[in-house]
Amino acid sequence: MGFINISEFQPIEPVPGCRMRTPFGKNLMLSYLEMDEGAEVPLHSHPHEQGGMLIRGTLELTIGDETRLCQQGAMFLIPPNIEHRAVAVGGPCLVLDVFSPVREDYAELVNRYIPSVDPPSADFAR
Repeated sequence: MGFINISEFQPIEPVPGCRMRTPFGKNLMLSYLEMDEGAEVPLHSHPHEQGGMLIRGTLELTIGDETRLCQQGAMFLIPPNIEHRAVAVGGPCLVLDVFSPVREDYAELVNRYIPSVDPPSADFAR
């Protein structure tokens, strides 16, 4: 895939007020996450390692037992199976998340927008 034009990816809305575009390769997935003011990614966990950076806005981020108010430029790492939550505070937010391995649940959602005759594969979803 090499270079990515994020505007070419159809956004998915996993929860109200959160739109993400998720290009991925064999072992890594990017998530360009746009959150409306007050939007919440509820407390959850998954077996994937997650890292990210707040590109714009203010985000109330909970990782495990710790909650912080993060500002533009803040970075974070979330180990697998640790509960976490995010809320956009005081305006919209833009977050770049990275997942490894690829989140198969998001990859399947991306495939809904790709017309194909054969069953889609992870490499085909781009």
